[in-house]
Amino acid sequence: MGLFSKDINTLEDLFAHGLKDIYYAENQILKALPKLIESATNPQLRKSLKDHRKETEAQVSRLEQIFEMREEKPKGTKCPGINGLIGEGDDLTGDIGEKHVLDAAIIASAQAVEHYEMTRYGALIAWAREMGRNDFADILEENLKEEKAADQKLSRIAESRVNAMAGGRGAGRKRAGSGSPRQRRNGRKAA
Repeated sequence: MGLFSKDINTLEDLFAHGLKDIYYAENQILKALPKLIESATNPQLRKSLKDHRKETEAQVSRLEQIFEMREEKPKGTKCPGINGLIGEGDDLTGDIGEKHVLDAAIIASAQAVEHYEMTRYGALIAWAREMGRNDFADILEENLKEEKAADQKLSRIAESRVNAMAGGRGAGRKRAGSGSPRQRRNGRKAA
């Protein structure tokens, strides 16, 4: 039986599980985005994350529309994949004390999540089309299109300024003090 709560025997079963998986994932992302928005220091990055939060809310609504079309109550199923990506992002960004490096890490973490979502939406679209449910596929295509656009926007932000600032090539950027981020936060220097 593996990770699933019941045996999956048909493509319909697999689609139903995938729909619950991405519904859970989108809701977890909605919970995680405010922390990323607050932590981001680059104005373009902050705006992009705020915009994507609104898109994610719309994506959840579209998924709820599919549940309704299936005559089901919207329900998620715990998704270890998204939990892992969000947890990894939290761990990484929590260990960074330099704001420009933090912005670069936020982008990388957000893009890992975007790629997970793109993979899930791609599979769901293919399964929906195979089942003859182009109505589902068309709705899911909207979500996929937004995820791809968000990923591209994050790449542009990273490549236009954030990565250069993190690498010390930005105008007027001061070098961080010696020692690890935790040592600097605690007022200690490396020996």
